[in-house]
Amino acid sequence: MAVSKESIWHLRVKFFAKLSDEGPPDSSSGIHPADIAAIETNDDWLGRFLEHNENNEQEALHMLWETCAWRQKFGVNDITEESVKRNYLEDGLCFIYGKDKDDKTMFVIRCKLHTKGSKDFSELQKLVVYWFERLERYTNGNQISLFFDMADTGILNLDMEFIKYLISLCKNYYPNFLNYIIIFEMPWILNTAFKIIKSWLPPKAIPKIKFVHKNNIHEFVNPNDILTCWGGSNDYVYKFLSEVQNNTDATMNGKLDNKKVHFAEGSPLTEQSPTSFGDQADEDALLSIKPKTITFNNTGFEIAGTIVVKNTTNDKPLSYKIKTTSPEKFRVRPSSGVLLPFEERSVSVILQPGYNIRGLLHKDRFLVMCLPLKDANMPAEELAALWKIEKPTEQHKLRCRDGETESNDVQNTHSILSPGMSENGKSMDTLFHKVAQLQHSNAKLHSDMSFLRYTLFFSIIVTILTAILVVYILRIDNESSIDDQACHIPRGI
Repeated sequence: MAVSKESIWHLRVKFFAKLSDEGPPDSSSGIHPADIAAIETNDDWLGRFLEHNENNEQEALHMLWETCAWRQKFGVNDITEESVKRNYLEDGLCFIYGKDKDDKTMFVIRCKLHTKGSKDFSELQKLVVYWFERLERYTNGNQISLFFDMADTGILNLDMEFIKYLISLCKNYYPNFLNYIIIFEMPWILNTAFKIIKSWLPPKAIPKIKFVHKNNIHEFVNPNDILTCWGGSNDYVYKFLSEVQNNTDATMNGKLDNKKVHFAEGSPLTEQSPTSFGDQADEDALLSIKPKTITFNNTGFEIAGTIVVKNTTNDKPLSYKIKTTSPEKFRVRPSSGVLLPFEERSVSVILQPGYNIRGLLHKDRFLVMCLPLKDANMPAEELAALWKIEKPTEQHKLRCRDGETESNDVQNTHSILSPGMSENGKSMDTLFHKVAQLQHSNAKLHSDMSFLRYTLFFSIIVTILTAILVVYILRIDNESSIDDQACHIPRGI
């Protein structure tokens, strides 16, 4: 539903008039300055309140007022990754990953990793708000989809209070936030529970719920983002990465989409065409990078590539940093440092254990950046602060390729990084996928066997206790019978 500029202006005026007449919702703490600034300047945010309430300005005003009160009371603007329990961030219960069919970012909740009461609920609430705020920054207020991964879950994994909290956030405090609620592999035993969950949603949100399985998940999730455990071929493994902000945007988990290249610990940079992949002309560059494409080879102990970075100036020390779109796959040594004039350094890029070279994607990228320094001996703390406040002077983007399959002029035809993968390469990829599936099945079988052992042990204990109880009862009955006989002995005998 379209929202007019006039409606946004009316909402803004009404809010500040209400604030002037009544004072803040919580007079002891007021409204956070960041939220006041957003109401003053952010038309998109105000427009979402109007869209959420179908252009009803009074209802939008009420929701905006209540949202500001909640944000101040909960301390939303002060929540950072340092204030959230670290193990909650790292265990992978919920995280940002992939896009739905409408190119909306997905917030994944892996239900099998949670049981009711296993986490402090107030800390769990803070975790969700942290991710929602991070999503707001990452998507610039665009809609998201909740993706409930319910594979291998049971009754114990369904925390109704947690789900109700997620819904209440979207319903009351994050307007027009939901695109879809995608529910993957929901067990039939939870059907009744989800009828209750549906009752918590407003009627217009019911059509947003989509139940999917491995055979139809591609209808609602971008095929390139379907993980192997969801029936796809993407081998992404969640690993928490800190959000590093600057004036433009923030990086989410090293995720690469079709429009931007996201480098871990850096800002998204618009991808250029292959013919102009470097940002700086070689003759004008302060930093020289050779080669422009990192070639990975098997050295016997590890799979690695090498690049050489060189300071081409005659009077400026340079600080350099190297980032990658896939930090979970690669180890870079050294990933940062200081180069004196004309100094060069060899940098190793090593494929992490657990990743096969055939898992290298055509989208994997590396970014080499540099900053001129006044003092080559600048303390590490000052250097780290400089990188936070200064934009890199240069940015050089590098591709990857597999050196093992390179053969003279036919590299592009047979390299696993090229679109035309050989039949042997495809067979190997299928083999690795089958091995991963077997490992998953083996782990599930081991878990089932453990459960059966516990069940058998419990049954034996119950049987023994039952037998003891039966013997005890028979003994009591027998003693009672003897006493009765003694009581009826004829007199005079």
